[in-house]
Amino acid sequence: MARSRFIKDTGLTARMTLVMFLLGALFVALMVALMAIAGRAGGGGLVVIVGLVGIGMAFYQWWSSDKVAMRAMRAREVSPQEAPELHGMIDRLCALADMPKPRVGIADMSMPNAFATGRSPERAVVCVTTGILRTLDAEELEAVLAHELSHVAHRDVLVMTAASSAGIVAGMLTNGAQYGGFALSRSRNSNAGIAFVLALVVSLVVYAISFFLTRLLSRYRELCADRSGVYLTMKPAALASALQKISGDMARIPQRDLRANAAMNAFFIAPAVSGISFSQLTSTHPSLEQRLEQLARIQAELDRPVG
Repeated sequence: MARSRFIKDTGLTARMTLVMFLLGALFVALMVALMAIAGRAGGGGLVVIVGLVGIGMAFYQWWSSDKVAMRAMRAREVSPQEAPELHGMIDRLCALADMPKPRVGIADMSMPNAFATGRSPERAVVCVTTGILRTLDAEELEAVLAHELSHVAHRDVLVMTAASSAGIVAGMLTNGAQYGGFALSRSRNSNAGIAFVLALVVSLVVYAISFFLTRLLSRYRELCADRSGVYLTMKPAALASALQKISGDMARIPQRDLRANAAMNAFFIAPAVSGISFSQLTSTHPSLEQRLEQLARIQAELDRPVG
């Protein structure tokens, strides 16, 4: 992780390393399998081309992740003159954590939320919505910002961006396999049908595994950021209150607005969902109850008399 005063989490580091290794191995296996399948049907070159294009797009998303996320949220970078209180909070937290200050952004939307993104601490941006600025008081907002800065310091923003980009490659390879299968079937190649089905199955299996791997990492990183953030501010109750307010206000946001921002769920402090029950396997975040229980344990620990 980046050098800072945020508590180190060897569990997060181990999980990030394992997820990236497994995803890399999965996609090497995917490429080899698709090339072998398409080669038997006479279309191996197409898989290579599609794979290279997919990797190029994933690299672009990783390299420009801060710009992509800001555009997706219709957010803009703000100066200290435009948002002095927000910059002041982040200045104090960065000094407390002994870490570089990220850029600061604001998204003009009623949904109360915040996120951090960027390929490195030097390229990071922490963004909040106007909705969260109206919803939270100063202590609660500071707790949310500490949570987001923890993501930056631990570099899990980078890993999640790279892991999420892996889905682009799998999706493009699946589409390439479909295109190749249709093209080969028109040429009446007897192996085309079998090659198409096998390629589709292999691609979908790899995509499903990568989907669940990133969800497992995402849930752990949120608990880690909660924990690291409140140990920095020493105010677990403030983050607990913020999470409850955010979750409560989410129910008042129109469903169309929540769906429009669902692609950013893995990066939000709280998922843009309301009135929908997600299984633990597919959720990007731990349950609110689980997060509040962890914060209550930390509060009890901090309240315990020394000695």
